[in-house]
Amino acid sequence: MILPIAGIPPEQVVGSSIKTKYEMRDGKPVLMRLPELAFIDDKAGKPAGIQKHIGRRPILAFGNSDGDLQMLQWTAAGGGARFMGLVHHTDAEREWAYDRKSSIGRLDQALDEANAKAWTIVDMKNDWKTIFSPESK
Repeated sequence: MILPIAGIPPEQVVGSSIKTKYEMRDGKPVLMRLPELAFIDDKAGKPAGIQKHIGRRPILAFGNSDGDLQMLQWTAAGGGARFMGLVHHTDAEREWAYDRKSSIGRLDQALDEANAKAWTIVDMKNDWKTIFSPESK
């Protein structure tokens, strides 16, 4: 199966995961989902999940909230050429706007670090002519 939105095979996607366990049911082996998270793909869980599933430090990382800061820091700490970028959601008319004091999608500490370390910051309102393709409407 390939994730239809971006054409990315699922083995190349890291995300929060639910614990499973093996058991026999009616003489057949099955994997049962448990009502527990194995890990949460947010904050410190992001670099841990990347290391667990991919086994390598990224050379390029994009984020859009403080939940991505640790992933960006982990990427930046590697040797050689690295790219860290933040998408700053500033366009409430065409998409969504959130920032330092937002109730959701907070971008505060990561924005400060991006500015301090000269990471690339993309401002949706000012830098993107198109946010959604005309076909997606």
